[in-house]
Amino acid sequence: MKQNTDSSSFSLLPDAGGYDPIEDRLRANVRATIEAMFEEELAVFLGRLRYGRGNERARGYRHGHRDRQLTGTFGTETVRVPRARIENEAGKITEWRSKALPRYRRLTKKAEALIAAVYLAGTNTRRVKRALFGLFEGAVSKDVVSRAWRKVKVDWDAWSARDLTGEEIVRLILDGTVIKTRLDRKATNISVLAAIGIRRDGQKVLLSIRNMGGESTAAWGSFLADLDARGLRRPEFV
Repeated sequence: MKQNTDSSSFSLLPDAGGYDPIEDRLRANVRATIEAMFEEELAVFLGRLRYGRGNERARGYRHGHRDRQLTGTFGTETVRVPRARIENEAGKITEWRSKALPRYRRLTKKAEALIAAVYLAGTNTRRVKRALFGLFEGAVSKDVVSRAWRKVKVDWDAWSARDLTGEEIVRLILDGTVIKTRLDRKATNISVLAAIGIRRDGQKVLLSIRNMGGESTAAWGSFLADLDARGLRRPEFV
């Protein structure tokens, strides 16, 4: 019996070389969406439409595009970023820079977080590279992993030291917990202390989480002293 097979359906299947039409189409749309976002960002900044000459609010003019490589959870793409020269009130001309994609950024924030999360799960940079090779199409080197981790570490240190003066906390919840992780390929339990504040509108906010080596009186004293030093006002309830 002859089967009536629509050969066009086979075009949707990955070929032997690994080509996946679904992934290819999705990534093409991702690239177009990212590039449209850059175009809109610049158009808003200039106060004019893309091909218009603008009006008196325009602060510069476009002059082509540059290619940038960007790695995200969608993979690695080469995107075209518009260029523009901007003239300030003093007549000084500078190059426009996208706030969405700063000058030296090569990874999206989610990609950085993913790399750091895999690293913090207890593996080394070489294993992170191998684990994420397929997703990032080989774009993740040991140096990229190290840079991503350093960036997350800087952000974490800034968050841990942030000023709490403006937090209007009416209730403070203190708790200790044990986090299971791997350090040097060995399963390890880390005891951390945490402080959660409840604002007057009922919203909860994580104020601090620190590894103090245990839940001793001295550890809690040091933990609370840090909150006080960062400007947290005494809550109504603890």
